[in-house]
Amino acid sequence: MTDTVKYVLDETHIPKRWYNIMADLPSPPPPVLHPGTKQPVGPDDLAPLFPMSLILQEVSTDREIDIPEPVREIYKQWRPSPLYRARRLEKALQTPAKIYYKYEGVSPAGSHKPNTAVAQAFYNKEAGVKKITTETGAGQWGSSLAFAGALFGLEIKVFMVRVSYNQKPYRRALMETYGAKCIASPSNETQSGKAILAQRADHPGSLGIAISEAVEIAATNDDTKYALGSVLNHVLTHQTIVGQEAIEQLAMAGDYPDIIVGCTGGGSNFAGIAFPFIGAQLRGGKKVKVIAIEPTACPSLTRGKYAYDFGDTGHLTPLVKMHTLGSTFTPPGFHAGGLRYHGMAPLVSHCLQLGLIEAKSYNQIECFSAGVQFARAEGIVPAPEANHAVKGAIDEAIRCKTEGKSKTILFNLCGHGHFDMQAYTDYFAGKLTDQSYEESELAMALAGLPSVTA
Repeated sequence: MTDTVKYVLDETHIPKRWYNIMADLPSPPPPVLHPGTKQPVGPDDLAPLFPMSLILQEVSTDREIDIPEPVREIYKQWRPSPLYRARRLEKALQTPAKIYYKYEGVSPAGSHKPNTAVAQAFYNKEAGVKKITTETGAGQWGSSLAFAGALFGLEIKVFMVRVSYNQKPYRRALMETYGAKCIASPSNETQSGKAILAQRADHPGSLGIAISEAVEIAATNDDTKYALGSVLNHVLTHQTIVGQEAIEQLAMAGDYPDIIVGCTGGGSNFAGIAFPFIGAQLRGGKKVKVIAIEPTACPSLTRGKYAYDFGDTGHLTPLVKMHTLGSTFTPPGFHAGGLRYHGMAPLVSHCLQLGLIEAKSYNQIECFSAGVQFARAEGIVPAPEANHAVKGAIDEAIRCKTEGKSKTILFNLCGHGHFDMQAYTDYFAGKLTDQSYEESELAMALAGLPSVTA
């Protein structure tokens, strides 16, 4: 029996529609609120930030949303992405479990993020937008939007969280290669950035702060819109092509998952792999155990409060109900920068509240250890974010061994770590530490949550 089993579909199998889980949920998530009136927002409230086509997707309850043909044409460069059976990892773990992973690192930017970046760039271009601002943590989203901007002739400005800006210079170089401008956040280019720097000149930054800077630029310039790489409904919907392809590829293998694992920061890659399977379950299909894995140093699902909060630190965004650590919370500077966000996607948070998923958290070093074990078995070096999913899948496989049960495990290997090798160098040198936050800081951030009457 061969060690390498790869399930590949041709371009005719690229989904023609994204899947929208809103159509199948037993109850809708709470509405998005205007921060001033505390009333549900309307399309006009979001118009300064997003083109109307994306706003309509954000509030859509249609089960399927057509993928524009120009977007599908670009997807053909790397989609459908491969599904692998991790036989060598199974052998190394001596587990009766079958482990599959969907590999999104084959995209030009090296992660799942172009699935929505290309779509968002298309809709902005169609609406006559010239410039887009955004934020990025580890740089996967920033480099993906830079790639998409180059394809559609859009000017891209990326505010990159300062700690990641310093940790990951090659991500910055990739953005610049694609033609984007990359700025360390907090910066002196915005009022929200200046306010943070006035309090602390060496502030490491956070996704919440970078979002404030990007939103401020978009809201004050008529020719500029804002794009977000995770959290929002339309972003999660764009990512569901990952799970849709996985369903078809597992059918080729004559299999179906018992357990699905994904890393979670804002929720996009997790939703991408999990939502199509959850939707199938809600429509009467097989019940699956779905596990969201997050960093212990930024545990929105496992330690956060389910409450209305701002999506950014500068309080420029609408209020959304989500699992949050508080918009002023600044996570420690661990290497998985894409998971350093204070909140979790409202749809993912709602799924947790409904009992459709469960959540676990892991420390940095154990995730890198799992990533190295995976790389030595399967040959692919995962991004630090993806290492959390690898760790979760390995733990489930070991549990199968302990219990003597054979189960099918699927996880999303959402990106490669080729731009993160300094983190691996630090790991092998013993320089990585399991970082933690001050409980008093978390308590203070949660105490500052906005007051919203139920």
